[in-house]
Parts: sequence; C-alpha cells; structure tokens
Amino acid sequence: MNLNMDIQYIKGIGPKKAYKLNKLGIFTLKDMIYYFPRSFEDRGNFKKVCTLEQDEKVSVKAVIISITSKEVKNKMEVINVVVKDETGFLTLTFFNQSYIKKYFKVNDYVLAFGKVKKEYGKVYLTSCEIEHLNKASSFNITPVYPLTYGVTNNEIVSIFKTIFNNEIKVKEYLPLDVIKKHNLCSIDYAIKNIHFPSSKEALKVALYRIVFEEFLALQLGLFMFKTGINDEIGISFDICDLDEIKKVLPFELTNAQNRTLNEILQDMNSTKVMNRLVQGDVGSGKTVVALIAIFNAVKNNYQASLMAPTEILAEQHYSYFCETLEKLGIKTGLLVGSLTKKKKEEVLFKVKNGEIDVLIGTHALIEDNVEFNNLGFVITDEQHRFGVKQRNKLSKKGNNPDILVMTATPIPRTLALILYGDLDISIIDELPPGRQKIDTMAIEKSKRASIYNSFARKEVQKGRQVYIVCPLVEESENIDAKSAVELLEELKSEFFSDLRLGLLHGKMKSSEKDSIMKSFKNQEIDILVSTTVIEVGVNVPNATLMIIENAERFGLAQLHQLRGRVGRGSEKSYCVLVYNSKTEVCKQRMNIMQETNDGFKISEKDLEIRGPGEFFGTKQHGIPELKVANIFKHMKILKLAQNEAKEILLKDINLKNNIELKRYIVDKFEKSLKEISLN
Repeated sequence: MNLNMDIQYIKGIGPKKAYKLNKLGIFTLKDMIYYFPRSFEDRGNFKKVCTLEQDEKVSVKAVIISITSKEVKNKMEVINVVVKDETGFLTLTFFNQSYIKKYFKVNDYVLAFGKVKKEYGKVYLTSCEIEHLNKASSFNITPVYPLTYGVTNNEIVSIFKTIFNNEIKVKEYLPLDVIKKHNLCSIDYAIKNIHFPSSKEALKVALYRIVFEEFLALQLGLFMFKTGINDEIGISFDICDLDEIKKVLPFELTNAQNRTLNEILQDMNSTKVMNRLVQGDVGSGKTVVALIAIFNAVKNNYQASLMAPTEILAEQHYSYFCETLEKLGIKTGLLVGSLTKKKKEEVLFKVKNGEIDVLIGTHALIEDNVEFNNLGFVITDEQHRFGVKQRNKLSKKGNNPDILVMTATPIPRTLALILYGDLDISIIDELPPGRQKIDTMAIEKSKRASIYNSFARKEVQKGRQVYIVCPLVEESENIDAKSAVELLEELKSEFFSDLRLGLLHGKMKSSEKDSIMKSFKNQEIDILVSTTVIEVGVNVPNATLMIIENAERFGLAQLHQLRGRVGRGSEKSYCVLVYNSKTEVCKQRMNIMQETNDGFKISEKDLEIRGPGEFFGTKQHGIPELKVANIFKHMKILKLAQNEAKEILLKDINLKNNIELKRYIVDKFEKSLKEISLN
C-alpha cells in the first residue's frame, strides 16, 4: 500500500467516511497511521462487581441474567442487560444498539467495559462495550482516539485492522547509530504497537520511540532554521557611548536590564545576524532596553523598526520613543492602518528617504509599499501575536538586519526552547524599584455586588481609576459571560450612575479606541469597561483596581497580563477575579492567581493545565504538533533529543548524509522550513 494513497480507497472507507476522516486531518494512508491515540485503556484488568467505584472505567466478566428494552423520548431505544458475577448484579445500559438483542441472550458469558454509575442502590455500566467471553479480542490494552461527529473509536480500530492486515511496512528514517545509541525500536514496530499493543511493555517501547522522534524532529528543524539564518553575514554595529541616552532616562536600569542589554549589544557587535528573544514579566522594563538598542543602531547610521500587535500599543510605543529620542535628535515615525492616505504617504516617503530613523507600527510595516532607506535593526513586540512568516517579512525589508523579539507573556524556558529554537533567549527576571505587588482575590459571582458597591467606589473616591474586563463584546446566547456592552449598561443603571464610565473593545475603530484611552489616561473616565484589548502594554499609573468578570474563561497567562495593567504607579493596587464555575480546575486556577505574582510560575501552571498547543497556539509558528510527546511528562527525553539534534548537525549541518531524516523534517515543518532544500 502506498502511504500517499487517498484514504477513501482503503477497503471499508469510501467517500462518505473519508469526508468525516478529513475533519480529523486524515487525508492519506500516511495521515492515518500517524493518527495516534490520545490515551489507552487497560481493559484486561477485570474487577468484581462488589468492588466497583463511582465513575471509574472498568472491565467485568459476568453471565447475562436478563435483556430488556424500552423506548424513551425521541424514539430512543434503551436496552438494559442485567449480568452477575459471584459478588453481585450489574446493569449494562445501551442506547439505540438493537443488535445487542440479536447477538446476546440469557446465560451467555460476556466481557463488558464501561463507566460505573451508582443510583438508587443499583450499579450500572454506561458507554458500554460488550463481547462474548470465548470470542473476546479487544479486552486488553485498547487505544482511545480523538474523534469527530460520526466516527466512533471502534470504526477507527477497524480501519487499522484492515491496514495492518495488508502487511504494511513503514520505512525507517532515523539513522541506525541514533536508534542503537538510544535503544529505540524501529518506526514500523512503534506504529504497529501504538495502534495494537501486543503488551504493556511493547506499548512502552513504542511510545518512547515516538516521543523521542517527535522531539528530535522538532529540535533538528528549529536548529536548522536557526543555523540557516545565523550563517548569513549580518551587520557589525559599533557599541556607541550610551551615557547620552541613559542621562535622559528618569531611572537607573536594573541588573537584569543591564545583563540583557549587554547580551543584545554583543550580538549587535558580531557579524552574525542577531536573533534574540527578550522575555520579561509585566512591568520588567523590556521597552527601555529595546529603546537603548535602537539608539545604538541609529547612531551607527541605520534605521530601526518596531512592530506591535495593536494600534494602541504601537501608539504608546511611539509616544514614549518620541519623548525620549527626539531630545537626542532622532526622528520617529508611526505607521498604522488608521492613518489618512495623505499622512501614510508622507511617512512612507520619509522612511524611504531616510528622514525617519525609527518607524513604529502594526502589521502595516510588512506591507509591500513600505521601503526603508537602510534598515538595520528590527523588533517585534508581543511576539506570540505574530508568526515566523511575519517576523521574517519585516526583516527582509533590510539587508540581514539584527532581529529582536520581545514578549511580556512569560514562557517556561522549556517551552521557549521548543517554540523559539531559532532564537537566543534573554530573560529580564527582576522588576524595577517602585513596582507595586498586586493583591489578588477571587470571589464567586454571587458576591460581585459588594465589590462594586464598596471596593470599586472607594478607589474612585480616593481619586483612583478602575478597569473592569469581560470576555465578550456583545451578548451571546451560547456563552454565559458578561459582554462589555451589556456590562456597561448594568454598571450605569445599578452601581455607578453618578460616575464617569467608558467602553473599550476590539470592534471599535482605532480612532475611537485612541480617544477612549486618552480620556482614561487624562483621568476623564473613572471606570473603563473593556475586553482583552487592554491586555498588552497599556500604561495608566493612576489605575489601581482590576476587576475581571468570568475569570474562569481566561487562561492564567492572560489573567496575569490583565492584572499587570494596575500596580504601575506608587499607590497600592488590587485585582479581583469574579468567577462563575465550581469545577476543580477553576478552583485550582483561581488559587494560583491568588498565591503568586510571578509570571513564570503562573505560565508553568498554565502550560501544565492547558497543554502547549492551547497555551501558545503553535500552529501560527509553523511548528509541527506534538502528538504523543509532552514536555512535562517527557522532560528527560526532550533533553536527550535536543542534545542528539545538536550532535547530528555538528557532523552533518544540512543532513546531506541523512536524506530520509531530512525529508521527514521538511515534511513536518512544511512552510516554515521551506528554505531548507533537499539538494
């Protein structure tokens, strides 16, 4: 069987079932065999009826006592099969599975697997699977696959039986010395034993191979990408006298800022193209480090650019840079989508002719009509909002400019190594003096009125300002979450009719957002109701209270970002998380936010709870999905794979001697590594 054959041509599938499989990302036979289970159930561990616990998934051996059926709402047929073993009785419940009455009868000995429910003194198994005792074949280690509507786990298993009955063999692509060195099984053995484990030990061996391979491919791809960039000859900037700019700053740099700045300056001084990520918690002072690096680039007669994800943040950077750099004779420009055509043309003309030294903007910077005179230094702020492609597009506006990317979303170093394997990493892990610790409290929705009536009102009476954030702009029937528009009306009518309220959300025009933020900064608004548009970078030192509605609907890293909008002045600041969920996960997350202000600890927990895909949306980075590997569970294997990747590339930089491995990696990375040729 050809691994590239269309999935519909496999026996028993056809166009209709293929259409459903397509929704799972399965288009070819190769996609199918690499469609790994999300978990495994050990159905060979049989339990006695008297030992069953609520909600556990179990297998039992029993004899059928009776089979009854009845029709309930919407013509649904419920079939109850009562079975017993030597310790007690158990009812197996099936819905719309009339074949049960045909294939099973009283006194048949069976194996059953399902979820335990105890009600009214009886014990039930729901979501059942049943087989005759003498024919049972699936009651061992059973893979559980991610599913879509219309595709069952049994159907997936059945497809794999058809595939492997055809004696399919998967070609090896890892070097033999790597397989021997790390005691790996072959890829053929691994794939067969992931889908049909012959034993617990075989499954363990197969999983180890796939986890190692996923990490190795990921790291090889990223290291190759990094090497490809860094092999180019870049600009060697002189290190200028920085006292000139440091004198106009109203504060001294922290040790962490100085350390990061020195790392950046060393990169700038080198002929190797700089590719550095600066990570820092909310308020750690990344922007001032970027400002000094930009100053150094301009003093070397090069232009610099900074790309931010929103107009509000771009305009804030522009305002800050103008205030500092104009004193030093450095011209700064702003390029955002809301500029008039005339103003945009004027900015583009000045940039092209070198009259603007530093250009700050949004995605507008990477449009084709933007031409620089001599771009040498490129910064992207809040890197997780941009993909690799966008970062590269901006850098191509110059001739191998140095690249600095910044993020205020603390990323665990392990994940940073994966996501930013093409970057060197600097961490600003120290807050400037004067930054306030923010006290955080989580309250149930039923107590929110007291927060508004007492807490929020008292802060305003002291002359302070308040943010109130909710997850949606308009009311949704599907999600029980306060919308910004709806919340504003409620606050006006029930709590703050005498105060000045403002509204900010992403659907507003940029000019409207700018006007609202200026009014808030100028203390013309007491309480700002907003969506997460204020998550990043907005700086209003007089705001001392952040209230987040439906806090359970935000990720931990996002809650931390929002909290960072307060505590920016000299006054004590607070964050109140209003939640409307009683789940254990919600409780856990609220506790984390109350226990620590350390963004790195929070991000570790966020990653642990949500997993790397959800936490950081790896798809936009062109990074292949980790299907089996987990950076928490498999940290030791990750480190082994990283070291192996470095060793492989040290001996064979472009994998010319490992062409099968190279094909596998290029196939994995697709567009993000398209510049790695197979020649």
